[in-house]
Amino acid sequence: MLKSLEEYSPVELRHLIREGKYTKPTSGLAAGYTQANLVILPKDLAYDFLLFTQRNPAPCPVLEVSDAGSRKLKEFAKDIDLANDFPKYRIYRKGRLDEEVTSVESFWRDDLVSFLIGCSFSFESELIAAGIEVRNITQKVNVPMFNTNIPLKKAGKFHGNMVVSMRPIPEKQVIKAVKVTAAMPKVHGAPIQIGSPQHIGIADLQRPDYGDAVEIKQGEVPVFWPCGVTPQNVIMQIKPEFVITHAPGHMLITDVKNTSLKYE
Repeated sequence: MLKSLEEYSPVELRHLIREGKYTKPTSGLAAGYTQANLVILPKDLAYDFLLFTQRNPAPCPVLEVSDAGSRKLKEFAKDIDLANDFPKYRIYRKGRLDEEVTSVESFWRDDLVSFLIGCSFSFESELIAAGIEVRNITQKVNVPMFNTNIPLKKAGKFHGNMVVSMRPIPEKQVIKAVKVTAAMPKVHGAPIQIGSPQHIGIADLQRPDYGDAVEIKQGEVPVFWPCGVTPQNVIMQIKPEFVITHAPGHMLITDVKNTSLKYE
């Protein structure tokens, strides 16, 4: 009997993705294992970007940085190819989204530095374990993500506003959701806003800037977390010549357990 995708190990999923056999969002896969966002940029921009992430750790929590030109990692995965192991990538040129591809092998250069950034998909399994439904997983869609009016701290060329992800949470479970996610700052930590999307510049919850809309039921509150798509919003602001990112929702599945990222 064939295994369902949810039963695949992280390395099995990476192999499936590397072979081009899975190109969809990764929410709900490899429960309990850390997932990661991606930013790949030329070495001459890497210091400013690293400084930017240090000044804005909630939306940009760095998990690992590669050596220049390397497609490997040292900590979060061993059997890894950063050019092929994300289901979908985005190529930005001069701040404009130029194309989406399932491999960036043909774009690879010796001066490229890869940044793995924590992803809120990592805490979804912890929310579920705490008895909190994660609507985007239930509906089998990508999580809704929104641009906001929340300014970020500038570093070198990098500046812009935060992107957030949203999950509807029953009002009586909001405090529990805050506690669960606050214990995981390396994957965005506690929510940035609860219940008032207009206060952070979001006009319509059914029209996300990235991902898919989800149902919000009576008695539920929209809860917003900092999101690792934030660098893509920033890239569109500063317009560098060439940057590679993941496509929103299409993450790297690592070998590291979420529990290792939690505060004790």
